[in-house]
Amino acid sequence: MRGFRYRALVVVLAVAELAAAGTADAAGAGPWFEVQSLDGSGNNRAHPDWGKAGTGYSRVAPARYADGLGVAVSGPNPRYVSNRVFNDTGQRLSSGRGVTQWAWTWGQFLDHTFGLRAGGPEARNIPFDNADPLERFHNDVGFVPFVRSLPVAGTGVTGPREQVNQLNSYLDAFAVYGSADRLEWMREGPVDGDMTNNGAHLLLPNGMLPRRDERGDPQSSPGMDDATGAMRFGARVAGDIRANENTGLLAVQTLFAREHNRIVDQLPKNLPEETKFQIARRVVIATQQYITYEEFLPALGVRLKPYTGYNPAVNPAISNEFATVGYRGHSMLHGDIRLKGDARQYTPAQLDAIRAKGAQVTVAGSDVEIVIPPAASLFNPDLLDAIQLGTTLRGLGQYAQASNDEQIGDLVRSIPLQAPGCAPNCVTVVFDISAIDIERGRDHGIPGYQQLRQAYGLPARPTFRAVTGEAGEAFPADPELTPGNEINDPDALDFVRLRDERGRILPPGSDDAVTGERRTPLAARLKAIYGDVSTMDAFVGMVSEPKVPGSEFGELQLAIWRKQFEALRDGNRFFYGNDPVLAQIRQAYGVDYRQSLGDLIAHNTGIPRRELADNVFLRCP
Repeated sequence: MRGFRYRALVVVLAVAELAAAGTADAAGAGPWFEVQSLDGSGNNRAHPDWGKAGTGYSRVAPARYADGLGVAVSGPNPRYVSNRVFNDTGQRLSSGRGVTQWAWTWGQFLDHTFGLRAGGPEARNIPFDNADPLERFHNDVGFVPFVRSLPVAGTGVTGPREQVNQLNSYLDAFAVYGSADRLEWMREGPVDGDMTNNGAHLLLPNGMLPRRDERGDPQSSPGMDDATGAMRFGARVAGDIRANENTGLLAVQTLFAREHNRIVDQLPKNLPEETKFQIARRVVIATQQYITYEEFLPALGVRLKPYTGYNPAVNPAISNEFATVGYRGHSMLHGDIRLKGDARQYTPAQLDAIRAKGAQVTVAGSDVEIVIPPAASLFNPDLLDAIQLGTTLRGLGQYAQASNDEQIGDLVRSIPLQAPGCAPNCVTVVFDISAIDIERGRDHGIPGYQQLRQAYGLPARPTFRAVTGEAGEAFPADPELTPGNEINDPDALDFVRLRDERGRILPPGSDDAVTGERRTPLAARLKAIYGDVSTMDAFVGMVSEPKVPGSEFGELQLAIWRKQFEALRDGNRFFYGNDPVLAQIRQAYGVDYRQSLGDLIAHNTGIPRRELADNVFLRCP
């Protein structure tokens, strides 16, 4: 109790000091608390470079290269593997635990907060065989583009090649705020290289993120990723360059920018602008952490060791295994994004505008269902404007996300892209992010599946059926299959039985399925591709494991997540459970980081809180 009374006294004294803080800040002293750096430096006082942007990923297991230094190991063609293992053939399988589309959206938001690899000049394109009997797409260039990641300077010469993480490894809302030059552009006030004369608010014209042409010459605005080349200067600007990748991601980026401004508006007007900005940023960072550890991870069934406080001996750096294998959750995305809203909030013209931007719209009485196919979701910021932020945010919690397994939707597995305005001589390039996941593991020297399991304290799996949990690993005698060539037979991927979350059998093609039995066991296809478990890529083996009861993950993926998220928590001096400044802010200004994601949505849109689930990561029964 003595420790509790001491901390309470510290808070009381700090709150009393805040009464005079405005005078001190106005005199140029700046915020009354330590400001967390934008690049992660200085978080750990003894090791100021731990987790810093621009440093290498850490490793849990020794690197594996063909020459021990940097030559990527060889293996089966990743697109060939993708067509036979990841290919869901358009059949939706949803989370049997009712985890919603918010899980993959939030997961991507976190990814864009603490991880961004640096691409290098070395091409290692993945061959694409248009004549493959299991190929359903046509690629005019004959390969999936792939470049190796940039190595950390000096590595790959006398020791193993390592890769650069361009972002810092802390959960610090980087995706909202970005680097210093980008942040100044996003803040109200002049863009003159002097952040001290900027306002506390983020620039949000009409409540939406600013476009690149919002502040004069778009050529001088922060760059944003545009894989399709369709946005030009209409891209929305956020702290991370990938904010426009899909409609769900852009929505959560917009939500957090609105939350920053909402906090600023709650603070006393006489506080200096920089102080208000830094208070809002501190609370937004803590809110992102709080939602991650109190809602997101529990919803996915990721249970961590109890928090015992900040541990300066823990390096929180994102591990190569986590970034390259464990966090590749692409199976969680269906081939589309589904939303449901109130049809009365749209005019017929507005619904037609949504259709014109590529979404499918179905009106039934007072309800409207909006289905956003892959082609419409990618790099199409105008679609979020048309659908409206509130409808999008609420809708992400109304449908279950895809089952986290080896089956991956075409939203990420087969993305056909063409240059804008290319007609009539268009060249189609097909991107397969799941195939890239395999090749990236080889590029980064990730050990094979067996070795990675052992590195995380898990026993090796001696057979493919032990990996998948199936009864056998032989192809069945089936008249629909070509004997001796089952691995190349399209019928091998047929779904012969679908079940819902209660185990009831469903008709073929049902959208309510949570499990599906295919004509051939996954273990048989893996054996035909790899021959021996010891040669299997870590990513392929990881997603092929059955789920741990009560979780969305197999054993290996769950172990990778636990280790990394414990390190991100325990090795962060500014983690919400260790930051006394948050209590001081709450006492002085009534601003509290302890909000659910549903609370945030209600506070920043016209959606009433009662219309949202208590935990929007889990679908209401």
